[in-house]
Amino acid sequence: MIELSPATLRERMHEALQIYVAAMGYPPSVARRRAPMWAEHALRPGWKAVAAVLEPDDPLRGVSKLAPHRAPLVGIAYGYSGAPSQWWYRQVWAALESGQGEFNAERALENYFELTELHVHPDAQGMGVGQALITALLDARPENSVLLSTPEIGAEDNRAWRLYRRLGFADVLRHFQFDGDPRPFAVLGRELPL
Repeated sequence: MIELSPATLRERMHEALQIYVAAMGYPPSVARRRAPMWAEHALRPGWKAVAAVLEPDDPLRGVSKLAPHRAPLVGIAYGYSGAPSQWWYRQVWAALESGQGEFNAERALENYFELTELHVHPDAQGMGVGQALITALLDARPENSVLLSTPEIGAEDNRAWRLYRRLGFADVLRHFQFDGDPRPFAVLGRELPL
């Protein structure tokens, strides 16, 4: 695990976004649209990013040949302190205020860390990389809780859902649609420390 500064994220943005599109099954064109957003996120208060890298003798070494002069990334996670000025906060606030979910908006969105992105290359999934990323990312956070959103999956049957449940993430909102995205999402959260 390595911690990324905003400058290091910008320097390795292409590599990090290749993990994102591979993990999410998106076309490569999505990476170009996400890069400015990820760079802007790195300027937010409380931002922190961590990455999982391959050691030189790791059997997965072939996963990424994008940065042969340094240890290739196989996973990326980042987030920042949630705030009322942020789009995600406003979306979740409105849903909770309208009576969706079981939580009071003010209580749920008070002093939280938004786990914005967590992605592991498909060739490195199932090896504990996701849990190591979350653990490193949330280590010593000053916020009271952590929140994240993830696409709904039937019977919660994928590695991401199993990881979140194993780490004690509980439902905040279910089957929620963010503006501009037709897919249903779940918002999950838990108290900190992890």
